[in-house]
Amino acid sequence: MNSSSHTPPPETPSTTQDTQSSQAQDVRASSGAFESVDPLQFSPTQESVSPGGASSKDSTWERTTLEQLAYASLEEQKKQRWWRNFFRFVWLGVALVFITLSVYKGGVSVSNSQPHTAVVGIKGEIATDSESSADTVVSALRDAFEDQSAVAVVLLINSPGGSPVQAGMINDEVRRLKELHKKPVYAVVEEMSASAAYYIAVSADEIYVDKASIVGSIGVLMDGFGFTGLMDKLGVERRLLTAGENKGFMDPFSAQSKSQKAYALSMLERIHQQFIKVVREGRGERLKETPEMFSGLFWTGEEAVEMGLADSLGNLDYVAREVIKVETIIDYTKKDSVAERLAKRFGAALGEGAFKSLSRPMVLR
Repeated sequence: MNSSSHTPPPETPSTTQDTQSSQAQDVRASSGAFESVDPLQFSPTQESVSPGGASSKDSTWERTTLEQLAYASLEEQKKQRWWRNFFRFVWLGVALVFITLSVYKGGVSVSNSQPHTAVVGIKGEIATDSESSADTVVSALRDAFEDQSAVAVVLLINSPGGSPVQAGMINDEVRRLKELHKKPVYAVVEEMSASAAYYIAVSADEIYVDKASIVGSIGVLMDGFGFTGLMDKLGVERRLLTAGENKGFMDPFSAQSKSQKAYALSMLERIHQQFIKVVREGRGERLKETPEMFSGLFWTGEEAVEMGLADSLGNLDYVAREVIKVETIIDYTKKDSVAERLAKRFGAALGEGAFKSLSRPMVLR
């Protein structure tokens, strides 16, 4: 049995040469294509193997993330800088307004050529550190009287009273200025003119009230507290050393002697008589005295007119229009500046509260 096998035909020299030539061209073409690639233009989306084995796509993502973070940081710094400058300008504006208002104290600073009714307000407690202190009110009074265009001066009163010393200073100055400048003075009572406020009101030529106003309270008081009984119960001993037997007079932690009480009452009576004298001088024959008039009681405005404590019913507009005959009203009242109001509100007045409650001066009420 004969077996046969397929034997490939022998390659001829020309065929071998053609094959080698074709392979060489493919190698050169591939080499040329590789060498023509510009490394700077290599696309980030193409993958290449780094020496550490990481993909170039990972490194590009990290670079992009860092760039975004840096850009976001710069934007945040810009915003912070903008807001910082904005608030600087705001605070600068507030400071300028604050300084301007601090300089301005209120009232009238220049003379007014038009005839008018000058008003000076007396409101709240009459005390050294209040808006109705003698210094503040007297300063406004002088401006009002010295203004040649002011036809008359009105004391606009709404006060429960206060210090007899401050009230006496204002009363004396009103009478002095009235005589010096020959201008009429009218007192107009709003809610209340009691005690030291009425002490001031009687310096006016006429007093006008509302029918429901509170008027009077012509009296003097001195108040305080005594803690001796409580201290005995708590077993607390007061050790007060003085040079002078009356140096501890009115001490709330010491017992009050009869002689000290009598002296205090005599002093109050003396001041009370001064008050009565001022009222009589101011009201003159219009006053219809009764046993209760100087007892410290107070009355409605309607009753005050009947008793001669006031002249008639009327408000500020009525007095300017019907009595003075000049309806233009200009307020000369001195007002605290913004800085002063803030200082009083947030100042160191809290620590004085306890001390004042234990050492209150006498007041007219």
